[in-house]
Amino acid sequence: MRHPGLVLIIVLLLIPAALLPFSSPQSTAESALQGQLRRVFPSATSFSSKQPGPPPHFIAYVGDGNSKTIAGYVFWTTDLEPLERGYDGPIKMLVGMDMKGILTGVLVVEHHEPYGNFSVEPPRFAAQFKGKDIRDPFKVGSDVDAVSSATISITSASRAIRNSARRIARAFLTPPGAAK
Repeated sequence: MRHPGLVLIIVLLLIPAALLPFSSPQSTAESALQGQLRRVFPSATSFSSKQPGPPPHFIAYVGDGNSKTIAGYVFWTTDLEPLERGYDGPIKMLVGMDMKGILTGVLVVEHHEPYGNFSVEPPRFAAQFKGKDIRDPFKVGSDVDAVSSATISITSASRAIRNSARRIARAFLTPPGAAK
């Protein structure tokens, strides 16, 4: 005696289980990205998927449902300033910026600096940019602390943060008193 209903239920239960190994890496990567976005823009309640631009970016929102408003933008410095390099290659950083051009956070995600723990790797390097206005000069030794003697890497990373933030601002922020 056959039970077609039982077979259908078993098949429907097995399909999601069979697909689970294929969806897990993407959801793990997405979960990691969401954590990074929250670290650089802690006041945001949600984020868009990566927008193609130009320039490429994520939108940070506050609120929920129908009352979501744009709080600012998050972007990869390597997407906006791909030719900016430290001593030993590009320094991949995620940067958050509010609607007034104030940086909400910086996270160094990847670098190949031989002495990274003496330059861009220590948390105090990225932390010094939180609350920084994009109109500041971002000059090492002036308004940016050279947390080490790795001036090539520190200068390059600071310039990448400044230039990419200003590029996002030109694209998406309206200057005070100007209509967009």
